[in-house]
Amino acid sequence: MPRQLRHRSRSEIISSILEVTNGNKVRITEIQFKTYLSYNILKEYLVHLLQCDLIEYIEGERTFKTTPKGMQALQMYSRMDELLVRTH
Repeated sequence: MPRQLRHRSRSEIISSILEVTNGNKVRITEIQFKTYLSYNILKEYLVHLLQCDLIEYIEGERTFKTTPKGMQALQMYSRMDELLVRTH
């Protein structure tokens, strides 16, 4: 089953958002399409990530970008993902 069509954990969704915004200035619609999330669900995650200082919102450009803390979290998630043996 394609990755985007199966049930994803909260950490997988957060990781995918951080990947899309990593090193980029990305608008909400681009994040939505690349992460396969509905607008309302994506907004909830973005609010959470902003509150945790994992992403930042650049008001003049209306874009999102991963913060250094967010990049660190993404690296930690990637390492964890490599260490865990997937049984799906």
